[in-house]
Amino acid sequence: MKIAIAGAGNVGRAIARELIENGHLVLLMDRDPAALKMDSVPQAEWLLADACEIASLDNAKLSGCQVLVAATGDDKVNLVCSLLAKTEYGVPRVVARINHPKNEWLFDSAWGVDVAVSTPRIISALVEEAVTVGDVVRLFSLKRGGANLVEITLPDGASAAGKTVAEVQFPEETSLASIVRDGHVITPNPQDLLMAGDELIFVATNASEVELKNCLLG
Repeated sequence: MKIAIAGAGNVGRAIARELIENGHLVLLMDRDPAALKMDSVPQAEWLLADACEIASLDNAKLSGCQVLVAATGDDKVNLVCSLLAKTEYGVPRVVARINHPKNEWLFDSAWGVDVAVSTPRIISALVEEAVTVGDVVRLFSLKRGGANLVEITLPDGASAAGKTVAEVQFPEETSLASIVRDGHVITPNPQDLLMAGDELIFVATNASEVELKNCLLG
């Protein structure tokens, strides 16, 4: 897969290394010549380019990329780059970094963003997930589908504990993605028994989260 990353700072380079290790082709671009530290990610393609300019994105051959990651330290740049990638070049998947939480409301499909990543929100969700039992914790928002990746840990006495997956009537617009038990990830089958202490990972809409909690806890 060909992936373009706008922003060759520490974040952009770290993302590039991970993607290259996973076998993807990566283009790193930045408008600051000092950011083009090619020796730091020698396997990547590098380009001195302003991600907010059509001519630069033409040079980057963005129409041939399957994913754009807008990873600069400027939210305005990330939004403009995302919008151009989606509307002018038809990039199928646009992932954008949010630097300031107050701007989070802007990062949606109107600006061409499929997935918005906010570091403060992720850290907050991980803290909640670590200390919260019996509550629905939102781990990640999927902007395009209007759904979220959520987690709930079954406490002692939960109505779903002791039942099989097939016996639990999950709400509409929810899907059980995995069960985490004793450090192991289990792909759920209808015959699997749910137990107190299980961390259940769901894809669920906003409207179904309360119903999901009631369904599992009773």
